[in-house]
Amino acid sequence: MSITVRAATAGDQAAITALIRSVRINPLDVKWPNFLVAVEEATGAVVATGQIKRHQDGSEELASIGTLPAYRRQGLAHEIIRRLVAQHPQRLYLTCLGRMGGLYETFGFRRLEPREYPPYFRRLARLARIAELGAAAGERLWVMAREGGV
Repeated sequence: MSITVRAATAGDQAAITALIRSVRINPLDVKWPNFLVAVEEATGAVVATGQIKRHQDGSEELASIGTLPAYRRQGLAHEIIRRLVAQHPQRLYLTCLGRMGGLYETFGFRRLEPREYPPYFRRLARLARIAELGAAAGERLWVMAREGGV
């Protein structure tokens, strides 16, 4: 099976939205122009995604990294992250569950202290604390950043 990573097109919007929902990650602000997608060439199916979200406070976020279960462990998420980081060398933020922090550290991201969060992530952290009240230990939301030029 041959898979290509490419910039998303308008025709990918429905598939991107469906993948994001199926892997249960944040479905807000899912706009195809911001995405890279991994596409199975034989079927045209979008099997992995990632984007850079731009927030009103000026921060930019690596987000919507998702891979369909049948396509995991093939390096697709790594390739999408690598390309997005290369295309956006400025400071990038991301949010992830703590257990995923090690993956992002390999791309130069580090966990931030709450005092370092830009305004968008401060609001998000407040909402996450409410959601975490019933969460299992280790499922805390981390905010991470990668300095520009790294």
